[in-house]
Amino acid sequence: MRPVSEIKFTKLQGLGNDFLIIFVEQTDDLRSARALARKMCERNYGAGADGLVFVSRARHADADFASRIFNADGSEAEISGNGTRCVAAYCYHAGLWSEPEVRIATAAGVKTGRLVGREGLHYEFEFEMGKPRFASADIPISLDAPLPRVVGHPLKLGGDLLEVTCVSMGNPHCTLFVPELDEAHISEFGPLIEDHPAFPNRTNVEFARIVSPDEIEVRFWERGVGRTLSSGTGSCGAAIAAALNAFTRRTVQVLTLGGAQRVEWREDDTVVLTGPVEVIYEGRWLQD
Repeated sequence: MRPVSEIKFTKLQGLGNDFLIIFVEQTDDLRSARALARKMCERNYGAGADGLVFVSRARHADADFASRIFNADGSEAEISGNGTRCVAAYCYHAGLWSEPEVRIATAAGVKTGRLVGREGLHYEFEFEMGKPRFASADIPISLDAPLPRVVGHPLKLGGDLLEVTCVSMGNPHCTLFVPELDEAHISEFGPLIEDHPAFPNRTNVEFARIVSPDEIEVRFWERGVGRTLSSGTGSCGAAIAAALNAFTRRTVQVLTLGGAQRVEWREDDTVVLTGPVEVIYEGRWLQD
């Protein structure tokens, strides 16, 4: 009989965007991470999640913890807004941290979060997500001629010509503004835009409806995952796109299928994301 080993993990969710978190000694050498993410995130045969996150103590003075996130398809993401918030909640829940602020290192830089509220297994954080980047080369999106901003730009998709606004929050985002959030339309166009040849690193896709100058409603197709109930960086990308098109103010409530979170695009260009997190359960992943 082959021996069985186990990996301890914790599942958390931020507005229905769910993650499995594993604490490791260091995040540099994760050779089996991609395969493990595919297995653990599978919803019928695994624990089920949108992503798998590895967390360790940070080795540098500018951060308290380090993280690496892998999508359900095994690809590594630069950052996840909801995922980073889940990492922060995990650190408090596991007794690894108790200060009012926590700094999480990601592949897109160090993100600083402030604990706004805590009640049992429920947390709320305000996270500084950094400054968005707008140049086509920084997103990246391949265009005939480079642009300093990709706002209301035509994107050819088969026989359709879509108008998109693209930004980078450390990861690529493409937002389409629609009069109605048609689920069939989202499921059809989401994967086609994600893998569009204009996006060399693929892209996250947001379908946004303007509710008022202070509120938008968004549906998400996430790169490497597919449909998700919410997205932190996606909410930031859609909110910034709405402001760039003068549809909204720079601070908005983003309504998602999983609930609402607040995005503030400050005058210094820093984007602040505020939303809830819940610890769901702790488990042991058994493998032979």
